[in-house]
Amino acid sequence: QVQLVESGGGLVQPGGSLRLSCAATGFDFSLYEMKWYRQRPGKERELVARIKSGGGIRAYVPSVKGRFTIDRDDAKKTVSLQMDRLNTEDTAVYYCNANRYQEPIGDVDYWGQGTQVTVSS
Repeated sequence: QVQLVESGGGLVQPGGSLRLSCAATGFDFSLYEMKWYRQRPGKERELVARIKSGGGIRAYVPSVKGRFTIDRDDAKKTVSLQMDRLNTEDTAVYYCNANRYQEPIGDVDYWGQGTQVTVSS
């Protein structure tokens, strides 16, 4: 059974840090690109960070570049998002996503249930 389970969300003050984790089961984790999305109140879901299969290539949305770090551990089947210098605009539900393009199906996507991050004083 495919599962992505996020953890690590919570309430933090502006300028603080949080580390999100996502544990994967039920699929060949190492073959998938892993992504973190977020959905802020009243906004559409947006891609925040991604890390390619193999871990060599990372990318970030400009608003978090230099503050967030995505990493993966294929042996443990986990992906993490270290979030530093948080601000109120980072308040959102954060979702873990696994993505792979498979012929002839096309894109295969798995999603976690989301974890709430609230940045407030």
